[in-house]
Amino acid sequence: MRGAMSAKWVAMAAVVALAATACGGGDDKDSGSKDMNKGTADPNGILTAQLSEPQNPLQPANAKESQGSRVIRSVFSQLVGYEPGTGKLTYVNAESVTPNKDSSVWTVKLKPGWKFHNGEAVTAQSYVDSWNWSANVKNNQTNSSWFQDIKGYEDVHPAKGDPKSDKMSGLKVVNDNEFKIELASSVSYFAYKLGYDVWSPLPKEFFKDPKAAGEHPIGNGPYKFVSWDHKKMIKVRKFADYQGPDKPKNGGIDFVNYTTADAAYSALRSDTLDWIEQIPTTALTNYKSDLGARAIDQEYSAVQSIVPAFYTKQFKDIDPKVIQGLSMAIDRNTITKTVLHGSRTPADSYVARGVLGYKPGALKEQVTYDPAKAKELVKEGGGVPGNKISIQYNADQPHKEWVDAVCNSIRKALDIECVGDSKPDFQTDLNARDKHQVKSMYRGGWVLDYPVNSNFMRDLYGTTSAGNTSGYSNKEFDKLSKKADEAPTLDETVKLYQEAEQLLAKDMPAIPLWFYKVNSGQSKNVLGKIPYGQDGDPIFTDVQVKKK
Repeated sequence: MRGAMSAKWVAMAAVVALAATACGGGDDKDSGSKDMNKGTADPNGILTAQLSEPQNPLQPANAKESQGSRVIRSVFSQLVGYEPGTGKLTYVNAESVTPNKDSSVWTVKLKPGWKFHNGEAVTAQSYVDSWNWSANVKNNQTNSSWFQDIKGYEDVHPAKGDPKSDKMSGLKVVNDNEFKIELASSVSYFAYKLGYDVWSPLPKEFFKDPKAAGEHPIGNGPYKFVSWDHKKMIKVRKFADYQGPDKPKNGGIDFVNYTTADAAYSALRSDTLDWIEQIPTTALTNYKSDLGARAIDQEYSAVQSIVPAFYTKQFKDIDPKVIQGLSMAIDRNTITKTVLHGSRTPADSYVARGVLGYKPGALKEQVTYDPAKAKELVKEGGGVPGNKISIQYNADQPHKEWVDAVCNSIRKALDIECVGDSKPDFQTDLNARDKHQVKSMYRGGWVLDYPVNSNFMRDLYGTTSAGNTSGYSNKEFDKLSKKADEAPTLDETVKLYQEAEQLLAKDMPAIPLWFYKVNSGQSKNVLGKIPYGQDGDPIFTDVQVKKK
């Protein structure tokens, strides 16, 4: 995915602390760098930020990718958040979220006085109606499986046939500012999940015409939606009556679409774009000298991988040894140092660093470059069907160079053909995944939705999980995930998921490549450094635009 809370972090004993602020590179003598902290902030100034076309309508439960999620997070606020720096669980629209003794029933109390952008009050009913609608199989929401913890989910979202009800029995409104959530079984970390976009409330107007609401969402967040010119621009503006703790320090955001990373970088350098999502590979060697202190180089909690399409004839009944062999044929150290110019760190886990439960070295030989062993494993596993693989990726971001490098490494080590399968944009790439049209393998990138290791396992590799677009299924893994969720404490949950990771290490549902970094930059129009969150996105509400 893609979806994650911005600037949110859980800091516990088992969490690896990442830098809380961005670190720049380059020469501070750059004229733009000198002026970064000079000038006056314009509270009504408009920030321009790069965005690709969202895959789906802007409905909170219909975005599991970063582009749509980025807009939804600006328009909707959640019940909880995570305090930058300390990682303490904080309350946003909620006054409290309290479990019973075994974490099977949660009581949510709301802060009174919150309004949707159309003036309607945000109430307990707003949340309950939203979750019931979003979970209903008839409404075809891509993230509906996120509600499967709630008692009665199977009644609104049966595996086959029509729903028996339009309401989950586990949701009960107590009064305007309080509701209860009864789960099908205990989930020790359920409060952490409530920071994700899917749990947003919805106003009554949404249900009159959900399709229209997806084109013009009405939220409860810091920014009010203005317009969506498809494949060109999405505009949001500061909501004057916003009651949350993260009131915007700017007047709004223009999310601008660029067809290539190189075009976006050119716009950034000319100060017609204020923030770029990713520096193109062609500029990684010189962007720090180009931008000076305005360059960003910061790790965040995300993993890039290549994923077999297990529904294809090629990988349907594949021996995991073949995938292990493919993984060991990839020279991650060389690729990250040369092709990616140190902008990535070779992955040693399915779980991103900085997430509760990340265990250094959880993957060892599986991610160690060893051509001889790789060839041996592929042979023992019966070989690569067709003696050829392809890796699908989106061409509107800088992926071609590393895909070519990975293919060259595999080709050299295993003497099989490997080619890139380019799609014009992220939307087309995602649609092919969701429709099970991937020919062989695809580029996978997963950013945290909440900072617990379960998010990088159950939510990606669980048989019924929304993030699972590969067709992978393992009953033993599903059983262990359920056991982990029902553990009495969060520490025990995390340890059980670490056990589950060892199962994945043997089964290889994906090939982790490297951990991401934010390699980005900002224009001279921004006052001071843009603050970043654990999900790699700017904390947009904290960005200040210079007065012109």
